[in-house]
Amino acid sequence: MTRNQVGRPRDASIDARALEATRQLLVEVGFTATTIQAVAERSGVHASAIYRRWPSRHELIQDAAFSELTAKQVRPTGDLRHDLRRFLRGYVATFDSPVVRAAMPGLPAGNRPGGRAPEAWRRLSVRPQFREILAAAPPGAVDPAVDPDDVFDLLLGSVLVRVLVPEEVRRPGPIERTVDLLVRALSPAVP
Repeated sequence: MTRNQVGRPRDASIDARALEATRQLLVEVGFTATTIQAVAERSGVHASAIYRRWPSRHELIQDAAFSELTAKQVRPTGDLRHDLRRFLRGYVATFDSPVVRAAMPGLPAGNRPGGRAPEAWRRLSVRPQFREILAAAPPGAVDPAVDPDDVFDLLLGSVLVRVLVPEEVRRPGPIERTVDLLVRALSPAVP
C-alpha cells in the first residue's frame, strides 16, 4: 500500500455486480424503476457502496448503459453516399441494444444545465468521424457554405428517433432515405 492509499483496496466486484444489476433492471423494469435501492437489492451491494462509486442513479445508469459501448469506426472511401450509409448504420447499431434503449429516454432529464457531458457520451462522439467522411468526399460533392455540424445535428436527431421512439409509433423508413436527405443537405445549391 502506498502512502496515499488509506484503508482496504477497492473491491472491483462491487462495481461489476452493481453495473450488471443495473443493466438487468433497465431491460426488465425500465428507467424509472431502476433505482439505487433496486440495484442494491438485485446486486447484493449496499446502497452506500453504490453511492460512493456513482453520485446519482443517472451516473450509474449512464455507466451501465455506455461503459462497454464503442463507436463503430467507418473509414472514408471517398464515396459520400456509401460512406454516409455505412456511418449511419454503424451509429444506429452502436445504440441499438435493449440496455441503451431502456436508458436513453430518462438520461437527458438528469443532465444539469451547464454541466459537463458524461465521459461515455464524449467517448462515443462520432462528430470528428463525420467530418473525416465529408473531407474525403469528391471535390464539389459538399457545399463549403454548409456547416457540417448542423448536418451532423440533423443526423444525430435521426439516430435518436430510431433509438428513443418506440418502433410501433415511429414512421418506419429505411436508412437510405436518411442518407438521401443528408446528401441533399450537403450538396451545393443548383442555381
